[in-house]
Amino acid sequence: MAQHLSAERQARKALRHRERNRRYLSMMKTAIKRVREAKEKDKAAIALKRAMKLLDQMAAKGIIHRNNAANKKSSLAKFIAALK
Repeated sequence: MAQHLSAERQARKALRHRERNRRYLSMMKTAIKRVREAKEKDKAAIALKRAMKLLDQMAAKGIIHRNNAANKKSSLAKFIAALK
């Protein structure tokens, strides 16, 4: 357990950040799943737009690395392009 006041504050802050990060990561997984489950190209394109926005926001906040976001966006775009 933390011994110093600043360490206790940091521990509380880490809990808040962990909850926030878990919430965002769950949203990211759901958004990616919606893109991949879409059967029609137009519906998948709408889901892709939402997923890309979310990935950009997460990268800007530092929840995921910007290269990780770029790789996921590229992968999803390639998936959409392969749909008929």
